[in-house]
Amino acid sequence: MFYRILADAVLLLHLGFILFVVFGALLVARRRGLMPAHLLAAVWGFGIEATGAVCPLTYLEIALRRLAGEAGYSGGFIEHYLLSLIYPAGLGRGTQYVLAAAVLGINIGLYAWILRRGRAR
Repeated sequence: MFYRILADAVLLLHLGFILFVVFGALLVARRRGLMPAHLLAAVWGFGIEATGAVCPLTYLEIALRRLAGEAGYSGGFIEHYLLSLIYPAGLGRGTQYVLAAAVLGINIGLYAWILRRGRAR
């Protein structure tokens, strides 16, 4: 049970990181000090998708699930609602390129908005 709770916590952390990668610039608009952390996270997220690499959090989660005695992803609230967001069905190279482009496009747009907003002040 303990390892399953840890695996679920890693899954939630992973989702939070993904949301920070994609939308963290909105936090930067409020707290400029987050910019270095967000830019590093965005570069990491783009790189993972563009190269087809697997995030270390995925390996950690799978290892914890195996320690919990699970063979793969099974039922439960966390898995049912979050796994398909983080690991969509049919995630192939083409989809990963689209996701990488989305990360890049969203962040360029948000940072352009932040810069325009800063100049207007």
